[in-house]
Amino acid sequence: MPRLIDPPAGPALDLQEVAARLDESMIDLHDEASVADAARLVAGLAQNRTFLADHIVAELKTSFTNQLGLSHYSAQVLVLHRSPRGPFLRANLWPAASDAAYAASGAAAFAYGLPHDHNFSFVTTGYWGPGYVSDDYACDPEAIDGRIDEPLDLQLAGRSQLSEGKTMLYRAHRDIHSQHPPTSLSVSLNIMEEGEHTSWRDQYIVDRERGTIARRPTVTPAEMLLRCAVHLTDEAKDIADHFASAHPVPRVRANAIAALAAVEDGAGRAAVLELGLRDADARVRDDCARWLAV
Repeated sequence: MPRLIDPPAGPALDLQEVAARLDESMIDLHDEASVADAARLVAGLAQNRTFLADHIVAELKTSFTNQLGLSHYSAQVLVLHRSPRGPFLRANLWPAASDAAYAASGAAAFAYGLPHDHNFSFVTTGYWGPGYVSDDYACDPEAIDGRIDEPLDLQLAGRSQLSEGKTMLYRAHRDIHSQHPPTSLSVSLNIMEEGEHTSWRDQYIVDRERGTIARRPTVTPAEMLLRCAVHLTDEAKDIADHFASAHPVPRVRANAIAALAAVEDGAGRAAVLELGLRDADARVRDDCARWLAV
């Protein structure tokens, strides 16, 4: 279950001050002092009841050009600041089931009812509205290989609500939740851990009924491009071959094998996938075994 944090009392902070402190500090959300610093910053910003409206109006006046450079997310997410040190600050919009955005996009667009973990840690606080509701679970990340359909020892931790001023720490791979829409539009503020390692770590979508890993949605642009490029040039096949045998990230090795298999037929495809059965990582071996069975 995400850890409830009680930040020390402090003054309201403005966005510029929080951004400056993020730029000055080395945020490491595995370190208790760093967690306390992040909680103090996001809680102080949450006390500023006008900053977000002012920021949104300013973004609208510039046609959200800043977001094009800062954000890799959907319209639900407003990135407020990216620090050159790694962490970033964002606001998340959580529509109610009665809101037009929910009716137009559906629950899946906001990850409602989708049990998942995160491949990064983050500190969050409720800024506006009653807040989304979560069914919370915990698991031991050290006991997980990451294979599709792998059983997880999910421990139900209860139900929580991210109400205004409530501050919590979500720990990478340890905290799993299934979110439900708030009763009215809500906003949360997050300080996110981000480093070069993040995109290489898998996130898991969980089948709550079976208690297993259902999907691993994380993929980098390079992996997606490689899947396409092998159809266009032999040079891309050479790169895929190198990745399949030598890349340090198991998911990338598996995707490189899949890319090579996609341009082969019959026995050639099977031969490529069989190479993956000898990989050192259980995820790669399991992926290739499943693809061979199709």
